[in-house]
Amino acid sequence: MADLFLRLDLQFFAGEKTEKATPKKREDSRKKGQVLKSQDVTAAIVLLSIFIFMFFAAGFIRDHFFVFFRESFTHFIPIKSLDEEQVMLVYISIIKQMAIILLPIMLIAVIASIAANLLQFGLLFTAETLKFDLKKIDPIKGLKRIFSIRAIVELLKSILKISFIGTATTLIVWGNLGQVLDLAFRTPQVTLVTVAKLVGMMGIIASLVLLFISILDFLYQKFDYEKNLKMSKQDIKDESKNMDGDPLIKSRIRQRQREMAMRRMMQEIPEADVVITNPTHFAIALKYDEDQMDSPVVVGKGADFVAQKIKMIAAEHDIVMVENRPLARAMYDEVEIGDRIPEQFFKAIAEVLAYVYRIQKKI
Repeated sequence: MADLFLRLDLQFFAGEKTEKATPKKREDSRKKGQVLKSQDVTAAIVLLSIFIFMFFAAGFIRDHFFVFFRESFTHFIPIKSLDEEQVMLVYISIIKQMAIILLPIMLIAVIASIAANLLQFGLLFTAETLKFDLKKIDPIKGLKRIFSIRAIVELLKSILKISFIGTATTLIVWGNLGQVLDLAFRTPQVTLVTVAKLVGMMGIIASLVLLFISILDFLYQKFDYEKNLKMSKQDIKDESKNMDGDPLIKSRIRQRQREMAMRRMMQEIPEADVVITNPTHFAIALKYDEDQMDSPVVVGKGADFVAQKIKMIAAEHDIVMVENRPLARAMYDEVEIGDRIPEQFFKAIAEVLAYVYRIQKKI
């Protein structure tokens, strides 16, 4: 019974996701569009970029606003005949003036958004996030998301944003309350400039507050991302099996390859000129054709049972066998099947071949 409980416990813990994600798991996750990112970081950088641009381009924006208002009061309002052509001219003029003011701001927003995303997860193009998935509209999963830890974190972030930004803007307005109350006695131009400065100041402070909160959010997102990527030991084993193949199948393939190589080798042994033996543990079969080869070639080698098989085939085909323990052992370690004899063995092999030729009465 104790063994049964132990096995059950081990099976339970085998599914625990306790291991760090492998590079392949990270790459697969990235291909699906699941990357480490914080929407708050992007929003904070975009807002900060816009307000910094507006701060430095305040004169440009002010001048074009005044042009827009002046044309509105001097050209558009006193129109005598309100026909289709006049309406179109007014419409085009308004669009043109608003475009001059808004296009630079929109361009800054786009550039800042791209830069923020590149800063977080680099360049990424994927269509996975655009695919329709019924799981995304699953009401049960939707309820789980509402009452999840992530939802609580989002609620806390919203409270922090409202509290910090509300406090910061209140302090700015309170600190400039005298100027605000004095605007009733100022010209429209002074009023517009003062309001623009206050709004710009509040925007920059609010953006900096958001940036601070977004850094905290990014750290949380990193923790949550790594947690979701974690794998169980079984996941890692399955991934390794899928990448490298089933070890059992690979073992069978290697065994089949060895068998095929062995058959080819045994078919070439009868063509050998000499077999050098240990005599019991090693056997090296050599072939030499002085008209076609610069040096002898190993057509077969083996140890123990394979060595005995080589010797048996050599005996069946009347191939000369020469016992030379040091040479057989050294060649077995240094030379592979199909290799030419290295220069270090030339002298010893020449003596062996001379002996073989004498026996065969070739010299």
